[in-house]
Amino acid sequence: MQQRHQQEAGDLIRFENVGLRYGVGPEVLRDINFNIAPQSFQFLTGPSGAGKTTLIRLLFMSLRPTRGLVTVFGREISTLTAADYAPFRRRIGVVFQDFRLLDHLTTFENVALPLRVIGREESSYRADVVELLRWVGLGDQINVHPPIMSGGEKQRAAIARALITQPEMLLADEPTGNVDPPLARRLMRLFIELNRLGTAVLIATHDINLMNQFDARRLVLEDGRLTIYG
Repeated sequence: MQQRHQQEAGDLIRFENVGLRYGVGPEVLRDINFNIAPQSFQFLTGPSGAGKTTLIRLLFMSLRPTRGLVTVFGREISTLTAADYAPFRRRIGVVFQDFRLLDHLTTFENVALPLRVIGREESSYRADVVELLRWVGLGDQINVHPPIMSGGEKQRAAIARALITQPEMLLADEPTGNVDPPLARRLMRLFIELNRLGTAVLIATHDINLMNQFDARRLVLEDGRLTIYG
């Protein structure tokens, strides 16, 4: 798979003194400061309930912070209009823990869905989707529906769907949590190759052994605060 977009100068995302609370409760994230640079690779880790998924939702702009400054692709999100969000989100690929594949669609149709949503004709993207499915090892699963796919196959389909728009950044929430160690390593090789092709990658995981196999920056969430290593 070839990477066709060009990275812009500067950080893709920057958080400055960001805090988040739900309703009138205590802050679940406090004083978060970090950046994601173009073509960077990092892990997001921390104990269960530390707020990793919440932080990913902030990165994807499906949540807004209670306080602080979040800048995405050079724009502070408080200045974005409702019409701005969709094109900004298309520059970010997300792999969710629960896959979110549609059971009534084939693997091909699930992966192509982001392109259909923006009005692309199948003739303009069919070859790209087929190539990407082969790249993630699903070339023989094009016409299969999710209910008869294994967990690892569903995970790779979800990754392909996140990549089909050729995002500048990929967010993956526990992408190896439901697969065995050999498949986890295979998925990590996909992420590393994607990063080599130019996409910034952030992987949320609690798997210390997996992280220890790679020399990458670690963002550690604990008690609502973020510490950066590497």
